Amino acid sequence: MRLRKVALAVLLAAIGVLGCSSAPAGNPKREFRGAWLHVIGQSQWQNKTTAQAKAYIEDQMRRLQEAGCNAVIFQVRPTADAMYESDLEPWTAWLTGKRGKAPNPKWDPMAYAIEEAHRRGMEFHAWLNPYRVTSSAKEVLPQSHAAVKEPHRFVKFNGQTFFDPAYQENRDFICKVIDDITARYDVDAIHIDDYFYPYPAAGKKFDADQSSYAKFGKGMNKGDWRRHNVDLLIEQIHNTIKRRKPWVRFGVSPFGIWRNRSSDPRGSASSGLQNYDDLYADVLLWAKKGWIDYMAPQLYWNLDTKAAPSRSLAKWWNDNANGVDVYIGQDVKRTMDVADPKNNDRNELDTKVKLSRSLPNVQGNVLWHGYWVTGNYKGAADSLSLKYQSTIALPPVYGDPDQKPAKPSGLHLERRDGKLFLGWHAPESGKTEKSTDAVKFVVYQFYKGEKPDMEDAQTIIALTPFTSLLLTDEGSGDELKGHTFYVTSVDRMNRESAPAVYTIK
Repeated sequence: MRLRKVALAVLLAAIGVLGCSSAPAGNPKREFRGAWLHVIGQSQWQNKTTAQAKAYIEDQMRRLQEAGCNAVIFQVRPTADAMYESDLEPWTAWLTGKRGKAPNPKWDPMAYAIEEAHRRGMEFHAWLNPYRVTSSAKEVLPQSHAAVKEPHRFVKFNGQTFFDPAYQENRDFICKVIDDITARYDVDAIHIDDYFYPYPAAGKKFDADQSSYAKFGKGMNKGDWRRHNVDLLIEQIHNTIKRRKPWVRFGVSPFGIWRNRSSDPRGSASSGLQNYDDLYADVLLWAKKGWIDYMAPQLYWNLDTKAAPSRSLAKWWNDNANGVDVYIGQDVKRTMDVADPKNNDRNELDTKVKLSRSLPNVQGNVLWHGYWVTGNYKGAADSLSLKYQSTIALPPVYGDPDQKPAKPSGLHLERRDGKLFLGWHAPESGKTEKSTDAVKFVVYQFYKGEKPDMEDAQTIIALTPFTSLLLTDEGSGDELKGHTFYVTSVDRMNRESAPAVYTIK
């Protein structure tokens, strides 16, 4: 067996992120393995002290990493509020129990979550809901809020308040929030969810924008006009992010049906609510225009749900990727609750993972929600860590593949407190951040006489931001003689350098 995952104590000692290589050889070297951690509706945050909340974030990240996840999509703006320190929007009530109330003692949950994710070699995607201002009719906004001071910029529907997508002032403000996050935090991506124009409620469609349509519609078909309003925001978000930090990705997780075939021959064999017609979100256009870097359609249904079979929907999204990566949003509970008789399996996990890996434009999965993973719902985390995600995977590559980071140097062995470490030197970086900066390292281990193969995921023993790795904490390390280690750099776009090589004599 190769080196196994280190215990939390080793992680806390800033050693690295180790993995177990007992997985099937079919596990890919590159795959997006994400999980959503939502804040809205999660009252446990309000009941924790700062120390308890920090420990909770650390525990969630550790459990996701142990399940083989390499990315966390963390909700930082659920309802035009902030799960971080902001001069633009109030502290979220989901953290402190009251909108605008700062945590005491003050701390920054997003900054802490980024730190905890990155030291485990995981990406951090900052998840925002763009338009939602309140989640229920019970919420009362302060008199200083723009929705109170300038109500014409907002709409109300089904007891909730939303930014009206028709107003440029709203698009500018949303992008100002995103630019602030991108500038001040070391995020790997900005992520928005499936809420654009409000979902229909109680059989009624949204119609609360008559005044803005009269003002801005200019005779356009109302559906086309609404889609155009959302298109403008998506394009502006893209430009905002790339102007600030070109390496930060922009991803969207749309509702799982673009259009039904009954509405459009290009649509899917489904009969559910439609992004294009009901939410006014033309996700395929955004991909075609290059405004988004990935899409994670929420295929939360079971494999053969009549109205929305995820088995065929996964193939449809693969066929309509339009040049961007597709990650399949998987509902953990529904996946583990329902048997798959076609696969002679008591749940659908095996089929869904294998299906995603068989589709060339699908580069991974995102698990809804992460708390079901960290809680090991019906053994989901066990199945991931022991089989489907038991090898370490690098996230997909972005950007120009011909640009790569410099490789590490100075590979060496060192002993500290009776423990044997492999160490190296990171490539030098300039004062200004750039996409080719080395931000983490991959360590491969090859046995004596083994032909090195960097495409074999089983040989990866660490994906870490640190420059040393524990090899053994007991004995002399003689059992490692003849073993060869490769160490590569990974830049902000997940591009990998050539390896530096060290063989233990």
